[in-house]
Amino acid sequence: MNSIQRILHRPFFIKLFNWEYWSFASVYFCIYPVWVLLCLRARSFFFFAASNPTIKNGGFLCESKKDIIPIIPAQHHPPTVFFSIPTNGSIVVRELQRAGLQYPLIGKPNIGARGRGIKVLRNEQEVLAYCHTAYLDFHIQEFVSWKCEAGIFYVRNPNQASGAITGIVYKEFLSVTGDGKHSMLQLLQKDKRALMYLCSLKKIHGDRLNQVLPAGEKQIVSPFGNHARGSRFTDASHLADEALTRVIDDICKQIPGFYFGRLDIRFESWEALKAGRNFSIIEVNGAGSEPTHIYDPRHSLFFAWKEIIRHWVLLYRISRINHKKGHRYLSFREGIAMFREANIFAKKLNAMTE
Repeated sequence: MNSIQRILHRPFFIKLFNWEYWSFASVYFCIYPVWVLLCLRARSFFFFAASNPTIKNGGFLCESKKDIIPIIPAQHHPPTVFFSIPTNGSIVVRELQRAGLQYPLIGKPNIGARGRGIKVLRNEQEVLAYCHTAYLDFHIQEFVSWKCEAGIFYVRNPNQASGAITGIVYKEFLSVTGDGKHSMLQLLQKDKRALMYLCSLKKIHGDRLNQVLPAGEKQIVSPFGNHARGSRFTDASHLADEALTRVIDDICKQIPGFYFGRLDIRFESWEALKAGRNFSIIEVNGAGSEPTHIYDPRHSLFFAWKEIIRHWVLLYRISRINHKKGHRYLSFREGIAMFREANIFAKKLNAMTE
């Protein structure tokens, strides 16, 4: 690696030349006027609350997974147990045993965002540790073993019988492949994507990163399908054929009052998913969902802006239709309170992630 390559390999320059790593505000700043225009046309800065009437705030911010999970068809969601803080770790362990959940498990804040506060729990000790550091109500669910994960964006006009898939992102978990010579840490330091999340990986794995993997052995170092946790996002929207659309549409119509949002799904294979088998919905996101296929490194920032605006317009149209049907927008006071509450949650989530 020459001197120029070494310079470009530094996190600052990786971030500078790859917009997918930019902050939320940096990406959205130039298109905020479009959002303001939609608000003015709706005569409400918080019109999105009507998009998904059965979800708090339409699923834009501060929505509770404890309220959302019960409306997802039970056969398509992993077993889950909810807990409120403060809680006793021993009681949590007993409740998990009573519910028949098997390790490994996943701990998630009840109100979360961008993968913060999510942890893999491999044994009783890790469950106890998670309870000790939980600053928000949380839930624990069984880890879904299917190796594939995708985010499928779904939209349905409330006046129409069927909806459509408007984007698919395939998620590749951050991993490292051994060469029999270098440690996982050394190999991760050579990878530009891994380098952006190295501090987090060191906190998660500690000395385990000094392990030398046999040549060809692949180790997933971040098993979370979140861009903020290192996953590579690939645009797979071309896979939205008639079969897949029919499966997703059938599921979403079973979720009361759900018209706009993204399903995060783990599945065995695309063939199985299109046949409606061997998959599990691990999360349903509402009005605050991003069309995350925009984060495919092949896409330009201009493509991202186009897709974001396209989905904003769809959100506006759905919200307007539902509003005419009697579903209310948030008042200005309620909207400001929502953002203040979200700011409090964000600080606690950051504390749980550190």
